[in-house]
Amino acid sequence: MVAQIIEANPTPFSRVDVDPITLDIVENALRNARNEMDAVLFRTAMSPGIREQHDAFPLIANQEGKMVVGQFGSFLYGFMEGYEGTVEDGDIFITNDPYSCDGAVSHLNDWLLMMPIFHEGKLVSWAAMFGHMTDVGGKVPGSLPTDAKMIYEEGIIIPPTKIYRGGELQNELLNILLHNTRMPEWNKSDFFAIIAGLRLAERRVRENIERFGTDIYISAMWDMLDRNKAAMGAIIQMIIPEAVDGKKAYFEDWIDDDGMGNGPYKIACHLHREGEIAYFDFTGSDPQSFSSINFLLNEEMFKMFFGAFTINLFDPQILFNDGFYDLVDVHIPEGCILKPQKPAALSCRTHMLGRIFDLMGGLLGQGAPDALNAAGFSDSPHFMYSGFDKDGDWYQLFQIGFGGVPGRPAGDGPDGHSMWPAFTNVPNEFLEAYFPLRIREYATIPDSGGAGVHRGGNGITIAYEMLETGEVSIHDDRWLTYPWGVNGGEPGLRSTKRLVRADGTEENIPSKCDRIAVEPGDILYFNTWGGGGWGNPLERDPELVLRDMKRGLVTVEGAKRYGVVLKSGGVDQAATAKLRKTMEGQRGEPELFSRGFSSIEELKARCLKETGFEPPMTPKFRGQYARAAE
Repeated sequence: MVAQIIEANPTPFSRVDVDPITLDIVENALRNARNEMDAVLFRTAMSPGIREQHDAFPLIANQEGKMVVGQFGSFLYGFMEGYEGTVEDGDIFITNDPYSCDGAVSHLNDWLLMMPIFHEGKLVSWAAMFGHMTDVGGKVPGSLPTDAKMIYEEGIIIPPTKIYRGGELQNELLNILLHNTRMPEWNKSDFFAIIAGLRLAERRVRENIERFGTDIYISAMWDMLDRNKAAMGAIIQMIIPEAVDGKKAYFEDWIDDDGMGNGPYKIACHLHREGEIAYFDFTGSDPQSFSSINFLLNEEMFKMFFGAFTINLFDPQILFNDGFYDLVDVHIPEGCILKPQKPAALSCRTHMLGRIFDLMGGLLGQGAPDALNAAGFSDSPHFMYSGFDKDGDWYQLFQIGFGGVPGRPAGDGPDGHSMWPAFTNVPNEFLEAYFPLRIREYATIPDSGGAGVHRGGNGITIAYEMLETGEVSIHDDRWLTYPWGVNGGEPGLRSTKRLVRADGTEENIPSKCDRIAVEPGDILYFNTWGGGGWGNPLERDPELVLRDMKRGLVTVEGAKRYGVVLKSGGVDQAATAKLRKTMEGQRGEPELFSRGFSSIEELKARCLKETGFEPPMTPKFRGQYARAAE
């Protein structure tokens, strides 16, 4: 692949000095082009996951595939490593196979489209975008089976393929792909919406080159990458300590279960710095699961997670791109739950993806406790509802839910939000207009955020009333473990799912399940977890607790977690001082991490009483995978 690109560019580009004003113009032009790609997509896609929730990620990269502007990091590295064909003007590539692109996409629902951009016969840039398709076939509507044991059960698998060749759409190939989905009209619309976004990026790149010349355009992109590297280098030096006497920062967390009665599954990571390089080592993580909670975490993708997390935490004005990748070294053992071997199932990887952010929060803050974040992103809950309506027409909804964002040094965690800054909720009016649903309640859950000087964000409850016979699938986690608090802050509350039948009977629903039959009048209460709290809750300003109570975020009883006594719409100052003095004497030494349990064994012993579910069974690993984490 690299050799073929070099042949396309027989004369190397000259790196030239770019003055600061020109550099800013090119940078902002590319930023705007990336935003325009989003705007085109969201106005022309049909599926609510893309159109309303923005589950799609664009980028513009330089000629070597390094992302210069974007949100999710470059998808091109894995593709360029694995693709063996030619790259020519007018080509557009498609893939959704994580195993063919080294995890550049992580499950089959993500259709990734990549377009080389040529100017005067030379490759000058790439534009790429992937979006989550509502359905790509497989054994269940939504293509995200919780009980899959192989990726072949999850839908049609597309190896890296030219869907456009020399500017011509390969219609027969597209028709095969659409023939293998339950929602062909949506997929077709979303596909061409992504293509339109790539075409727009191509126009904007060529406009920049026509204005400034190829060498200045190429050089400006390298300067943007270099500026990111310098900024990230300073952050790494500030927050990641060097190992002292061989001792490295260490953190571990768990996915509660695999949807088949086994769990929890551990992810573990060591972190240290040598000079300017940060080293992440996932040795100690559990081997890959026989179920679908595996997450094929490309090393480059993890670098992106690390960069997005730290930049948003320390300086959101830094242009996020791939420039800093040389400053991060990542080791993920083959065959572990973060690097499963084909044909391991991947359709429930969303839990592990979310938990990676919690893991980074626990790791990075150890070198700078004042910058420590609590746990909260934790997962990306999914709700799916499908069936035939009274007219015999097929309906199918895929919706992403939000939980409580963690308490942080800068303040309280947002309530019912996503850590992906571009994600938005599906408006209730949209759901009720296009699906046989009625939203009976959509609200934050009071007291679900962990108490702290900075409160963890509350989870949310959505009450879905079903208006047609159909089936429901649910993906979520944190029903057993808690989103932990930090620096003396308390954990957030767990997630729960409760189905109230039309006849008044109730049942608790597991966090991972498929094909739950529902009838008109049934109501599903989909409750997500709260974020962990930051800092000693007894140090929170009582007036802030009062404000939260008036806003419905904290109850009068919940205010006592902060040592605050509320009475007659105000703070009872004397009672508050007395309660806080008593509680302070009972607190003992504050924990850096407040998990809400002392061990997994102790947590399992409490499981049935606290959750109504039997505890998951300890996973058993066999064969070569049992040695993966050693």
